[in-house]
Amino acid sequence: MEHPTPSETLTLELAPSFHGQQFTPGDDGYDAARAVYNGMIDKRPALIARCSGTADVIDAIALAREGGLPLAVRCGGHSVAGNGATEGGILIDLSGMKGVHVDPDARVARANGGVLWGEFDRETQLFGLATPGGRVTTTGVGGFTLGGGYGWLSTKWGLACDNLLSAQVVTADGRVVTASADENADLLWGLRGGGGNFGVVTSFEFRLHELGPIVMAGLVVHPLDDAVAIGRAWRDWIETAPDAVGSAFIVFRAPPEPFIPPELQGVPAVMILAMYAGDADEGEEVLRPLRGQIGGPPAVDGIDRMPYTAFQTLVDPFAPQGWLNFHRGAHLAALSDDAIATFVDHGRRATSPMSYSILFRHGGAISAVDEEATAFGHRDAAYMWHPIAAWTDPADTEREIGWVREASAAMAPFTTGGVYLNFEFDAARADHVRSGFSPESYARLVKLKDRWDPENLFHINPNIPPSR
Repeated sequence: MEHPTPSETLTLELAPSFHGQQFTPGDDGYDAARAVYNGMIDKRPALIARCSGTADVIDAIALAREGGLPLAVRCGGHSVAGNGATEGGILIDLSGMKGVHVDPDARVARANGGVLWGEFDRETQLFGLATPGGRVTTTGVGGFTLGGGYGWLSTKWGLACDNLLSAQVVTADGRVVTASADENADLLWGLRGGGGNFGVVTSFEFRLHELGPIVMAGLVVHPLDDAVAIGRAWRDWIETAPDAVGSAFIVFRAPPEPFIPPELQGVPAVMILAMYAGDADEGEEVLRPLRGQIGGPPAVDGIDRMPYTAFQTLVDPFAPQGWLNFHRGAHLAALSDDAIATFVDHGRRATSPMSYSILFRHGGAISAVDEEATAFGHRDAAYMWHPIAAWTDPADTEREIGWVREASAAMAPFTTGGVYLNFEFDAARADHVRSGFSPESYARLVKLKDRWDPENLFHINPNIPPSR
């Protein structure tokens, strides 16, 4: 199916029944409505349909389908590849569809399609409940979950998509269907990691787990001098730690904040983030090695009892809205001494104050799920490496992208060849999409695409084209 780009003079009209907001070029609020997290993405939809409910989504899909127009869908707009934007055509903006309903007895929460993870956590934590969610609170529940969804709680309770019990979906032909274990189970399988290829999800039902509101968590910061030794010690510790520990190892430029010693501000340093998903007293003992045994006493010791919602915000300052961004997400089968040395060497070369390199420890409940039980791939990867370049001056673009590409080439010998599509700037490339799944899962996803979206209306995503 070809997707023509409408000219600037094309007039698009939604059905009179549409109750949400509409923005076209020149309207007040249009530029704000089309803006996404990544400032490298500057696309101008012909029409932005900010939907108020499922009926509005149906109207917007009908207009795109009948006009043969490009169609993009946005929740939080955090897709670094810009999948929440389109040049011409129609953008379905779900940000008007808020609301989280928590059933504490059943330990289930239903979130509408425009909910952000910070909003979700705020509601569920009223009952001391949580599910694995985004590490940045402004990330949308939708794209994060449909792409898999690694979070701090994942080693204990799996990916966000593993905790997805059901979803309400508007299909390419305008039907509203439920995907669950009992109804359209094949569609639920595809939604668990297959992205937005099969429809617009207008609500998500998640399994909840007892957690918080207070947890033992935080960060420590060390000078870069002993980064390789600290990285090895962190690896040895985290590989024997309980699955309740979520942790990351980071090389970054320490910000000019009061809690950072003056001699570290603005220079490369090491940060370890960690949280214990359980009793805070137990967590104090489990995380104690980070406070002196791993690399000696840290320059900054920020591990303490804190609200789970507070820990969830710790990475937010390193994800500023509107900065230019270029990311990668590569899986590692193991973390060798040479991999750590290479990671540190290239991490320290980042020049922008918001560019950094991060290693996440995975395994646990993530790898306990059978590879073919969901569409999501590469569950057996023990680590994920995530270089993040973020900058403000377009003149620095070549340098910042070059840093990511050079680091990627250096780390390639240690990767599995699999990628995490939620983190990929190049997520639209066919070879990257295939490398996000096992061959068996990819073939099954193509069959699902043939059934649910044979004309590939939903193609602005890590796209799985239909077979015909």
